[in-house]
Amino acid sequence: MDQDSHCTAERELLEAVSRITTSSTTSPSDKEENQPKAEISCQVRKENPEKDDTQDSSATLSSNSSMTTKELQEYWRNEKRQCKQTKLLFEIPSTRIVEHHLSKYVVYKIIILQTGSFDSNKSVIERRYSDFEKLHRNLLEEFSEEMEDITFPKKTLTGNFTEEIINERKLAFKDYLRLLYSMKYIRRSKKFIDFLTRPELQEAYGCLRGGQYTKALEILLEVIGLQERLTRGNPVAIVPTLCAIVVCHKDLENPASAFEYGEKALSCLRVHTSHRYYIPLLETMITLAYELGKDFLSLQDKLEEWKTKKDPVRVFTLKELAVREYVR
Repeated sequence: MDQDSHCTAERELLEAVSRITTSSTTSPSDKEENQPKAEISCQVRKENPEKDDTQDSSATLSSNSSMTTKELQEYWRNEKRQCKQTKLLFEIPSTRIVEHHLSKYVVYKIIILQTGSFDSNKSVIERRYSDFEKLHRNLLEEFSEEMEDITFPKKTLTGNFTEEIINERKLAFKDYLRLLYSMKYIRRSKKFIDFLTRPELQEAYGCLRGGQYTKALEILLEVIGLQERLTRGNPVAIVPTLCAIVVCHKDLENPASAFEYGEKALSCLRVHTSHRYYIPLLETMITLAYELGKDFLSLQDKLEEWKTKKDPVRVFTLKELAVREYVR
């Protein structure tokens, strides 16, 4: 969406909120008060085709939804924020050659930047040629039609470690990632997201299982920002990482930081109370709230409410769940 179209969409959203707010205030008993919401929601989606990237079920209105004026205003504020699609840029500024006893390979340094952001919003990862090759094979299995015009740099029998070949591949892989990200279904696919995050998450969880909480936390905090940008519109996807951060902070005796990330995780699960992390997270948050002198009764009420609706089942602790992630 260009700047003019974006401004137009923002103005129409604000006007819509004003109209609906006025209507809610003057005619609260009007049975048709929810109708404009659905119509405006459709209009926004038409003007913002990339809106498909933000499919959070909790942010979707139906014609039968009943919301207070305050809730409606908050809904439209979220809609307006989501009209600005997060876009990522990929740079490969450098490489390094790794030599082991029986192998030698090139590692490509990939910098992932959010458009319009500064260094604080960048992520840095490293991948080998074989990692790119595996990604390409996996994507071809699921997206063969979408990828029929995408070329992948082939291996050569000789010269793989020459400066010329390495520089060519740097440019080729940069274009390759850019093209993949430009395709909606691919950039939202688990295979693409795993390529960009899984190795680091595997390392982090390995450190967590080994009791290296400081190292695990350092890696997880690096990954979570990239995960959030890649999975925008699907907040549940980042819950395991947020909970692992809670576990690390808790074991490092940083209860305030653990509680902060726990609140983020609970926010992601507000309409997903059947999620496997929900109850262990609630139990941990009650303990942290009590320790910090915060209100834990509301959390306790949520836990009791869940127990009355569900059959008693064995629930792992938050730490037990975390150490089971990414076990090979």
